[in-house]
Amino acid sequence: MNQKCVLNDCVALVLSSSAPVITGGHHSREQSSGSVPGVKLESYGPLETDINCVNAPRIDGSADANQMHSKKTRQCLRAAHLHRAQAKALKTGPMSNGEACEHSSTLLSAIPASPGYYQDGDVIIGGLFSLRATLRDTKYMFGFQDTVYLPDFVFAALPKHYQHLLAMVFAVEQINKDVNLLFNLSLGFYIFNTDFIEMKATESSMCLLSGKSPPVPNYNCRAEKKDKLVAVIGGVSTVISTPISRVLSLYNIPQISYGAFDLSLRDRVQLSSLYQFPRDSAALYQGIIRLLLHFGWVWVGLVVPDDIRGEMFLRDMTQEMADNELCVAFAERIPQFPAEERMDRDSFQNKITSTDISIVFGDTYSLLRFVYNFFCIDITGIIFVTISDWDITTMPFGPGQSYKYFGGGLSFSVYMDEIPGFKDFLRSVQPAKYPHDIFIQDVWSMIFECPHLSKDGTIILSRCAQNDTLASRSLDIWDMNTSAQSHKVYAAVHAIAQALHEQLSLQVEEQSFEKDESLTPHPWQLHPFLQRGQLERSVGKGNIMNKTTSTTRLDIFNYQSLLNGTKAQVKVGEFTFQSHGAQHLSLNDELITWGEHHNETPSTDCYTNCPPGFKKTAIEEKPICCFACSICPDGEFANETDMSECVKCPEDYYVNKDRTQCLPRILTFLSYEDTLGVVLVSVAISFAVLTALILGLFILYRHTPIVRANNTNLSYVLLVSLMLCFLCPLLFIGQPSPATCALRQVFFAVVFSVAVSAILAKTFIVVVAFKATRPGKASQMRLVSRGSNAIVVLGSLIQGCICMVWLGTSPPFPDVDSQAEFGHLVLLCNEGSPAAFYCVLGYLGFLALLSLMIAFVARRLPDTFNEAKMITFSMLVFCSVWVCFLPTYLSTKGRAMVAVESFAILASSAGLLGCIFLPKCYVILLRSESNSRKKLHEQVPSIRQRN
Repeated sequence: MNQKCVLNDCVALVLSSSAPVITGGHHSREQSSGSVPGVKLESYGPLETDINCVNAPRIDGSADANQMHSKKTRQCLRAAHLHRAQAKALKTGPMSNGEACEHSSTLLSAIPASPGYYQDGDVIIGGLFSLRATLRDTKYMFGFQDTVYLPDFVFAALPKHYQHLLAMVFAVEQINKDVNLLFNLSLGFYIFNTDFIEMKATESSMCLLSGKSPPVPNYNCRAEKKDKLVAVIGGVSTVISTPISRVLSLYNIPQISYGAFDLSLRDRVQLSSLYQFPRDSAALYQGIIRLLLHFGWVWVGLVVPDDIRGEMFLRDMTQEMADNELCVAFAERIPQFPAEERMDRDSFQNKITSTDISIVFGDTYSLLRFVYNFFCIDITGIIFVTISDWDITTMPFGPGQSYKYFGGGLSFSVYMDEIPGFKDFLRSVQPAKYPHDIFIQDVWSMIFECPHLSKDGTIILSRCAQNDTLASRSLDIWDMNTSAQSHKVYAAVHAIAQALHEQLSLQVEEQSFEKDESLTPHPWQLHPFLQRGQLERSVGKGNIMNKTTSTTRLDIFNYQSLLNGTKAQVKVGEFTFQSHGAQHLSLNDELITWGEHHNETPSTDCYTNCPPGFKKTAIEEKPICCFACSICPDGEFANETDMSECVKCPEDYYVNKDRTQCLPRILTFLSYEDTLGVVLVSVAISFAVLTALILGLFILYRHTPIVRANNTNLSYVLLVSLMLCFLCPLLFIGQPSPATCALRQVFFAVVFSVAVSAILAKTFIVVVAFKATRPGKASQMRLVSRGSNAIVVLGSLIQGCICMVWLGTSPPFPDVDSQAEFGHLVLLCNEGSPAAFYCVLGYLGFLALLSLMIAFVARRLPDTFNEAKMITFSMLVFCSVWVCFLPTYLSTKGRAMVAVESFAILASSAGLLGCIFLPKCYVILLRSESNSRKKLHEQVPSIRQRN
């Protein structure tokens, strides 16, 4: 923590040298010196005593310290009170108006009146402003007669607020120059400084009512014995507006608050005479949201005063941010001065520094403690988004250091036309021009930083040039641009003048114009006319915005340092809001600077930016703005940073390896030009040719025993069907078409059914032939030829029926597969009905298993050319191939599926061909002596002997 702030609750304690010290009915003014405030009490009674409380402790803002100071001070004052020799008796009983005012003047003539700046007129407008923030009310009372005033402990001097007062003076001067506006009546003012203290605001309000300071409640002490007060303008914050309105509403006197609009001031009972300048909160919320989205600030803090207005802003802004996927990093409620300090500075620092961007809502007074904590902890590098009610260019606790802490900030301000002639008026303001202005001397000394001395109740400026101009001062001390509050004060004066004009017009219509007291309107008569303007009253429904338009324009200012070193609020954009239309944010990024600590646009750091190819993924138990990055799923891409969702590529496109864009897919299929296609075609044709050669060999040796042993016709059928099976893959290779898709599976199913049925028939012949060799069984051989043919026809016919149903219900069709191969769009045949496809394979499996079982039973039958063993082995190969085919087929995609099925067809067909026919070819070609009828007759007796 900065060593300049070592107390628990830091308070910049400035002792006003002009504050009088009073006791016992007389007073003296003494300049305090040193760091310890000295209080000199003087009495001119019979027992004159001089008591100097030099040990009064410094105030540090905490409750304990305040109580200690209060206790010590009261002890000193009570000692002075006990040394008085006499006390004046109060006159009791009812008094007339004159007696009350005279008695009050006698008793309280020594008590310093609340300082006021008065300019006489036929009608008077009251002005209650706050030029500084003091620690507390410094008035102490003992009994009824003795009132003691201590010097004011100034917490923060706010010389810029003097512009609010000057705006009222300027407006009154303008109105008085127009003799027709008020029918030759003059307009005056009575201005008080309330110091942001409720007691002073109440006292000043009563002074306006009684016309005397100190006030005499319920009495009129004006010399002309008539009420001139028609309206009051004040105060700048809710803290001041509320006590003022509670007093003025009792007398139905209009009060126009020039501070920020506050819904809590719409009390229909206690604050019935209060008017406010309305604000379109929706426009402000949307403007801030659009600004955050423009810069990508999604992780921001919220700082609000600890009051109803702050809670409402916190609630509404949090909802708006959530609707736009923006997150609140922290929400800090600032206790208003002079409330007891409840902020943990370590926690405060951790919250504020958790993000570089914070939204601050409030006015200059309500955020004094926030500003002071910044100054004490010395936090820098934070960019604030705020409203014009808080003047970020003001640092009451460190002159000239506002840019260090708040430079680069962005402020929203409702667009207002410049007040004609007001800047020239400000340039002309000097102490000599307004000698009756009791505030200008103190303000002048603060603005031009020159000391002043107090002598005999008169303030004398020392080494302060009387002809200096306000335009020469820097922004942190004085601003020549019209503030929003000054504009409201100016507008309020003119609203009152217009209401007076309309009321006077009604009165003139009823009587001839004579300047007398009957022409002066009563305050309550102005209410109907004030309600017609752009003001909202606590009772009834006022105008939130100008009824002629629903458009709100907000200017955006950037606090920056110009090339010449001077600081300025530079307009960098604007936001236009229409309640039932479009919203437009216009921002010149090139004009914006980010203070002393940022060379480029700051960013929030709750997360790491997700690069293209990645998407944001929510983190459990974290706000939506805090996220991790995950790579886009297959087939999806992200071509921007921080995308919430990846975008799926169209079917005919594929995502690149980085998953940042979609590329057009390449159409592909298993063609005759592919290596795999060439291999499959070569193998298929080779086996088909081999099968044809075997068929030719069998035809050539058709009369030999080995060919005739197992039904020559069935061998021919089997060889032809196997040759066609080898040619089936040719239908699977090439670009799919509706014809080839429908034909290839049907052709494959029927041809394979014929082949397996022929094998089943051969197995049947083996069994029947063995039984026919026994006596009495010769008649069975006549049935062999018919039975074998029936088996082939019936087995093929059933498969053909299944295929016809398949083609009739859900036939195969050409399709594309975008997921099979990366970057390719594979053309293939969709089976249409998977159930039909598996029924075809199931039926083939049934025929194969039936043949396997019968052949396995007949494998040991004694026969010279018994094919049972060869059929058994061929069926084992066939079943093994198709059992392995199913999981492999289901696990592959694209062209690989076509290749797998083609390979299964070739492998199973080759297994049948090799296991059944190659041994016979070996006998025919290489063991011809075993393939003769003589050899067969020699083997028959031995076979019969074994049986």
